[in-house]
Amino acid sequence: MNEFRNYDQPHCWQYDIRLRNREQDLADAGLTEDYVQELSTSDFHFTIVEDADERRKLKEFIERHEWLGNLSQYTTHWFAAYHHDILAGVLLFNLPNAFSKMLGEQTPELERLISRGACISWSPKNLASNFVMWSIRWMSENTQYKLFTAYSDPMAREVGTIYQACNFYYLGNKAGTSTRYINPYTGKIVSDRFFRARSAYRKYAKELGLEWQPNWCTNTKMLWDNIPDDYEEQLRNHSKLKQSQAQKIIVPPKHKYAMVRGANKKETSELRSLFISKNKTYPYPKDR
Repeated sequence: MNEFRNYDQPHCWQYDIRLRNREQDLADAGLTEDYVQELSTSDFHFTIVEDADERRKLKEFIERHEWLGNLSQYTTHWFAAYHHDILAGVLLFNLPNAFSKMLGEQTPELERLISRGACISWSPKNLASNFVMWSIRWMSENTQYKLFTAYSDPMAREVGTIYQACNFYYLGNKAGTSTRYINPYTGKIVSDRFFRARSAYRKYAKELGLEWQPNWCTNTKMLWDNIPDDYEEQLRNHSKLKQSQAQKIIVPPKHKYAMVRGANKKETSELRSLFISKNKTYPYPKDR
């Protein structure tokens, strides 16, 4: 945490992780500097990942290579980039933090958030942008989702270079400052939603000596109607206590980006015209 707060490099925190990991990443992959210098994006293939065991590998990859070092809640789509059989990139799509009306009332049915993403340290410079656009194209052609939002964090000295390279719309960073917390279990930075997450309630139950029941939750949410009233009160009170005791961090507003892509050129053109009519866009930020 102290290292992060005092971070003052001219590049973003994510790139700093790439520099730190490079030597070990090459050793783990059994590759040399001369070999990876010759790689291009055509030497990688992209795919959606639905296998549970493979998703665990993607999770471990994010924990090692992505600056936040954890998964966000409610991941819905998992994508991977491979060089032969070596995992070289991960991109995750989530439910948005809050649904907007960027495409009118239908927006909740069309929007997904790019919540996490990272590439291996020895990958070509433009692998990330190619990977992002391939994943968006897959989503727009194979699912109902056509609006893809993303954030870059000034705390990590990010300006959204990859999204700019992909020609995303830039929506500014005027949401105001917000409060984040230090996760009392991992030391990672989290939002207030962590303290009300299913995974957090499981930890509270263990601390309170309550035997967790399978019907208390689904994969994404708590089922409070199935929980005895006295247990629910204990869990909710413990959640409030944990949040009140957690160290707070005031963070600046994030840069917000959006990409609109339909299943074909006609739909893309119509949706982008609708988006432009309903949203103000700005020049890309450059100053870290």
